Amino acid sequence: MTSTEIIVVGGGIVGLATARSITRRYPNSHVTVLEKEKSLAYHQTGRNSGVMHSGIYYKPNSLKAVNCRTGKQMMEDFCEEQGIPFRLVGKVIVATDEKELPALNNLFERGRANGVECEFIDKERLLEIEPHVLNGIKAIHVPEAGIVDYVQVCERLGDLLREAGHSIVTGAEVTDIREEDSELTVITTAGDFKAGYLVNCAGLHSDRVTKMAAGEAPAKIIPFRGEYFELKPEAWHLCNALIYPVPDPNFPFLGVHFTRMISGGVECGPNAVLAFAREGYHLTDVNARELWEVLSYPGFRKLAGRYWKMGMGEIWRSASKAAFVKALQRLIPEIRGEHLEEAPAGIRAQALAPSGALLDDFAFHETNRIVNVINAPSPAATSALSIAETVVDKLEDHIQV
Repeated sequence: MTSTEIIVVGGGIVGLATARSITRRYPNSHVTVLEKEKSLAYHQTGRNSGVMHSGIYYKPNSLKAVNCRTGKQMMEDFCEEQGIPFRLVGKVIVATDEKELPALNNLFERGRANGVECEFIDKERLLEIEPHVLNGIKAIHVPEAGIVDYVQVCERLGDLLREAGHSIVTGAEVTDIREEDSELTVITTAGDFKAGYLVNCAGLHSDRVTKMAAGEAPAKIIPFRGEYFELKPEAWHLCNALIYPVPDPNFPFLGVHFTRMISGGVECGPNAVLAFAREGYHLTDVNARELWEVLSYPGFRKLAGRYWKMGMGEIWRSASKAAFVKALQRLIPEIRGEHLEEAPAGIRAQALAPSGALLDDFAFHETNRIVNVINAPSPAATSALSIAETVVDKLEDHIQV
């Protein structure tokens, strides 16, 4: 039995940022991070496109909007302080059809309300910024959007924690949590841990960890696989920075887009297709129990009943490279299938309420000794250092150290 004062479950960027925030708020406490994989940032953090989001997409005053704006600046400051490369390359959000203009206008108003540096640009200006986006009729330019390597951020956060004397235990999958009046016992595959308090940042498994102590979670994590391609070097010139379509306002997904990466090269994607396992990074990855949990969940059945046509479209783009290319050609008509090579897929942990509503904002669930982060999809990486402060504020209502 290992004793510590505060446990953080999950070694992704939100978990590591939260652990660091706890140590800064409570410098005399000892924090232990439990990560079920052998390395940090293995799942969502290590499989995203590395964009530093500006906050233009999110409802004003929402947790996403507030934490994204604050978190982006905190992330820039952290990277400068720690010598981690990042670049503010800018983004264009492109309308290719007049039917998209009302949604584009709404995005612009949101951006202005959230304090985002953004401007409308016409086709001529768009082509100056991105010469190969030939189908655009109007766009929003967001010069402050950036790119970074979030795995590198996590590695540095982990180093800082260890250097300060805190513990990171990998290969420690949490299998049970026993919450008592005076302490917690956390059962893991790496042994048992006792602590006074716990923060659940388990991402893809956050609802399961919530249920271990609370008995039930207010929403279920539904895994959506995002499949990517990378442009071959001969096609890198087709994209200078970040090129996005106008997203469907009914969904918290941003559509298939182009991302210039901090390490070089250009990534294309992702789509958003139901994964057949929580860690189902390939079409052939099937976990029958997890799939049945999704299909039998009332919230998913309601969601599927409303949006089955869109879901079929995502499945078709997953199955057909030609369909994926066609979606990319809406933005860059010169793209051809031979320009693309497969890249690793990611899984988005999206919380879904029993009503069938996709949770559109960051969400938390608290008990006497536990703060559960039950929904932290994009822009969680951008927002991580600010989300961490939000979590510790919540923890402070309970903590006595």
